[in-house]
Amino acid sequence: MLFVGAGFYFFNLACVPGHKSFINNGTYVKKSDPLYTQKMWYKKRKKQKWYMTSATDNYRLDANYIPDQRSNKTVIILHGYMNNKDKMGAYATLFHRLGYNVLMPDARAQGQSQGKYIGYGWPERCDVKKWTNKLLTKEGKKQKVVLFGVSMGAATAMMTSGLNLPKQVKAIIEDCGYTDVKDEIEHEAKVLYHMPAFPRFPLVEILSGINRIKVGYYLKDGSSVNQLHRNHRPMLFIHGGRDKFVPTRMVYTNYEATKGKKELWIAKKAPHAASYANYPQAYTKHVRNFLNKYVH
Repeated sequence: MLFVGAGFYFFNLACVPGHKSFINNGTYVKKSDPLYTQKMWYKKRKKQKWYMTSATDNYRLDANYIPDQRSNKTVIILHGYMNNKDKMGAYATLFHRLGYNVLMPDARAQGQSQGKYIGYGWPERCDVKKWTNKLLTKEGKKQKVVLFGVSMGAATAMMTSGLNLPKQVKAIIEDCGYTDVKDEIEHEAKVLYHMPAFPRFPLVEILSGINRIKVGYYLKDGSSVNQLHRNHRPMLFIHGGRDKFVPTRMVYTNYEATKGKKELWIAKKAPHAASYANYPQAYTKHVRNFLNKYVH
């Protein structure tokens, strides 16, 4: 019973929305921020509000849309764990400057979207497919779509890659996504709480069973790797060389798994989700060159 109670405690900590002491969600933009200009452009930019019902559970999902009237290319930007669309403003600026319309959803249970639990990308992958179809309905079938995500958003993009997606999805960019949900939660359990792995201390296994009841899947089923085995679209993999939150080793496993054309860039000194901030020019160059190859 002690383990079960502890399992529910850690399920609430990991999967129920709320303040997380290990996540910095401050919204104030300092002038010393290397991406200050990009973030301020996004803040001041007029945005359309888009809404959609989730693919499962009938939640109302919220998104911002920033059009480029001259373009038929759109990027869908997916944010990280306990973040929201507005935290992705610098990336919106990057892609808009590259000539893309920008669609920025709040994942279920985060930002302004409804939901009870954070799904770590597994249920969200179906929402991303539905956002893609909504985009094509509203903006036309001639759209060329790119999926882009950071951290949990990157894992969501990789998990989405294994679905039967519209032919208009041309390429995917993932920045510091994990191999699967169980691997990531086990890693964080060790780093944050110094827990040994199963079977000596089976809390993650108990949490996985609770997640199956509450969210609908076992943690190991939420696999980027398994979905990438089904992907044949071009992918750019980005990861910080000093990432301790999603360890850099995971990107090599993900990179090997995909079946399409692929590129890999390690931002050598960047910690988690900071490759753009640490290397803004190189980041832009890698993204631009990749897109110029595969999205015409």
